[in-house]
Amino acid sequence: MAGFTNYLEDKVIGHLFGGASYTAPGTWYAGLQTAAPSDSAAGTEVSGGAYARQSVAWTRATSGVAQASNTAALEWPAATTNWGTVTHAGIYDAVSGGNLVAFETLTATDFSTANPNVVNTGDIFKIDAGNLKIQLD
Repeated sequence: MAGFTNYLEDKVIGHLFGGASYTAPGTWYAGLQTAAPSDSAAGTEVSGGAYARQSVAWTRATSGVAQASNTAALEWPAATTNWGTVTHAGIYDAVSGGNLVAFETLTATDFSTANPNVVNTGDIFKIDAGNLKIQLD
């Protein structure tokens, strides 16, 4: 499951119908989460152990489904502590802090590493190009 959070939905509705202009950030960031986010809750983002959000560029589908996917592979640095079980990727409008604007539940086909869900010390977490998808229906 992937989608926008209430924060971004409010910004889009305000921009389109309410006269409240919204300017997208110049850079988007992907983060990893160990507890599920929802439209109204941020979930639990990984922290510590050399973890940092990664900048992400997007390719937008031009026909069919309303979807954007990551243009290039996303690779996090080697974990210096156990990060836990990564279940979701979040899209943020800042490298730290900021707002969670969208999220995706990750599945085994999203990864290029073996045993991708549990990240232990020394593991490198990677999402292949085109596998992080944000979609509207």
